[in-house]
Amino acid sequence: MKIIFMGTPEFAVPSLDILLKNNHNIVGVVTVPDKRKGRGRTMQYSDVKKYAIENNLYLLQPEKMKDPSFIKEIENLQPDLIVIVAFRILPKEIFTIPKYGSFNLHASLLPKYRGAAPINWALINGEKETGVTTFFLKETVDTGNIILQTKIPINDDDDAGTIHDKLSEIGAETVLKTVKLIEKGNVNVTSQDNSLASPAPKIFKEDCRINWEQDSLKIYNFIRGLSPYPASYTYLDNKIVKIYKSKLTNMKVTSNPATIHTEDKKLFVNTKDCMIEILELQLEGKKRMSSNDFINGILKNKPLNTTITFSN
Repeated sequence: MKIIFMGTPEFAVPSLDILLKNNHNIVGVVTVPDKRKGRGRTMQYSDVKKYAIENNLYLLQPEKMKDPSFIKEIENLQPDLIVIVAFRILPKEIFTIPKYGSFNLHASLLPKYRGAAPINWALINGEKETGVTTFFLKETVDTGNIILQTKIPINDDDDAGTIHDKLSEIGAETVLKTVKLIEKGNVNVTSQDNSLASPAPKIFKEDCRINWEQDSLKIYNFIRGLSPYPASYTYLDNKIVKIYKSKLTNMKVTSNPATIHTEDKKLFVNTKDCMIEILELQLEGKKRMSSNDFINGILKNKPLNTTITFSN
């Protein structure tokens, strides 16, 4: 069976790797065009492209998915199946080309968390489990019939980064199982219940600011749901402070929300109900640091007996 694989970031690489290592016929890899990034505006390319080059796979990088020349090239490759992992929205002209259709790997238990940021929103909303779903593509995004799902628990010490890595690995295994089922003609699909759907829209910088007037559990989930990227933030003296890791406490509040409290070289912030301990953070222009380093390096320069407050 001839397969075209479509993907972009690191998350997609294990899925491509497992298909190749299990001797599946990858006739083409599609990823995004190269882009200039950083201060030096150096040309950079996707993790999927890097893998494709290293493994001598045929590579396509279309600017537009509906470009007639790109569609023609896909047709000429005569794929039996298209596998999509963390890529663009495909037009019908593309996903209907293969004989066995096209399926996507999504980082949630659909119909929950349809959208661009399912991992982040599952954590922000305090979910206790998540997983991956493979489903056949339909014109409406993330609504196609479900092929397989694999669940994992969300542990208290998980953040978006750890869940990303776990789902990338179990996602690869789920992709392989899905391809094998399709090859054997042994696929039993399940339609999605739209009444159970929840959104997971793209997250922008303005969405990442911490509201210290919320309760500590909500803030804790918000911080880990955005860590390590794009990262929640607050302000101190008009400078951005990114918060990467926190810990819930039973300590009663001592002042208004957003007010900093230090004790035994630990950093706490008052919230609506309890104080929350901050473990890792980064002041604008500085490196990521522990709370102890923050206290010793940043707060030590503050005048004595002054109330230090993050901007709420």
